Amino acid sequence: MRSADIVIIGAGISGAVLAEQYAKAGKKVLVIEKRNHIAGNCYDYTDENGILVSKYGAHLFHTNEEQVWEYVNKFADWYPWEHKVLANVDGSLVPIPVNITTVNALFGTAISSEAEMKDWLDENRQAVDAPADGREAALNKVGPVLYEKMFRHYTKKQWDKYPEELDASVLDRIPVRTNYDDRYFSDTYQALPKGGYTKLFERILDHPNIEVVLNIDFFEIREQIEGYEKLFYTGPIDRFFDFKHSLEDKLEYRSINFVSETVDTEFFQENSVVNYPGQEVDFTRIIEYKHFGSQQSEKTTVVREYTTDEGEPYYPVPNPKNQEIYEKYRDEAALVLDVYFVGRLANYKYFNMDQAFKNALDLFKALEKDVDITLTPASL
Repeated sequence: MRSADIVIIGAGISGAVLAEQYAKAGKKVLVIEKRNHIAGNCYDYTDENGILVSKYGAHLFHTNEEQVWEYVNKFADWYPWEHKVLANVDGSLVPIPVNITTVNALFGTAISSEAEMKDWLDENRQAVDAPADGREAALNKVGPVLYEKMFRHYTKKQWDKYPEELDASVLDRIPVRTNYDDRYFSDTYQALPKGGYTKLFERILDHPNIEVVLNIDFFEIREQIEGYEKLFYTGPIDRFFDFKHSLEDKLEYRSINFVSETVDTEFFQENSVVNYPGQEVDFTRIIEYKHFGSQQSEKTTVVREYTTDEGEPYYPVPNPKNQEIYEKYRDEAALVLDVYFVGRLANYKYFNMDQAFKNALDLFKALEKDVDITLTPASL
């Protein structure tokens, strides 16, 4: 039998933050993690080439939240990193988000001002007041030509669904710039932790009140867990309820197959991330980790990403059918005493990294103020 005041399933962002907050408040905390490492999908390590790489894809920290920025700085030193992404379109590398440079390169225009770029977008986009799906959202942003070149097939590769099969929110997140700004994010704080994310999580979980056990599947020892005040679950919500509402239509998640390759050259590509939105290849992007933090090595490590329905679930698939299934699980979750569902998989909601930190911090504060937010749909 295992017992603690607070039991947390999963050692990713949500689990680690809640563990640290409760440990600091004097509670004995048990964190159960089925993988052989902490840090969840943020886990990184030094590979055989001496390069710090992420096992589950690049994670770029950015936030406008002062609370979150203050929190993460307690556990790591950070160096500025303004992330940039290039896309291989028609054989040319162009910036994402779409900006003046992107349009000039792909259309042979000579746009030189924000006013001209706004005019170009107005002339080319298909305005929709309230987009009903991802296709309408993208057409409303960039128009049919850029939609076809940069978003339609990339979306299919990433989600195994065309934009019209997804909620408008998925492609409504597409940022479009009317200037030359080629930064992927525009947040106030954009940085990466010195030494990597795993070290950050080691420090968050470094408290005498926290016990972390690895390589243990919660569902294999579920009946042995007792005597807790609260249990926080960060895994797939349907797994917690034995898939009872997914007998015919399963709740969909997307996974990623990461194919790593050592290349005997100083650099393989000119940028850390290059997206491939076209149909000429079946992977979505190539990441070259050596670019992050100006790392030095005689060789380089590149990783191609192939999204798939099989394997570890990484993010939910937002559309009406999945939302309907999720709401059944959400209603079940609201009835379970002393168990709280938190994080991307448990809430069936896409969170950026800073949102995941904030969500966990807010949940702790709410519960400690005796505010029950688990019963409100907005919190799940």
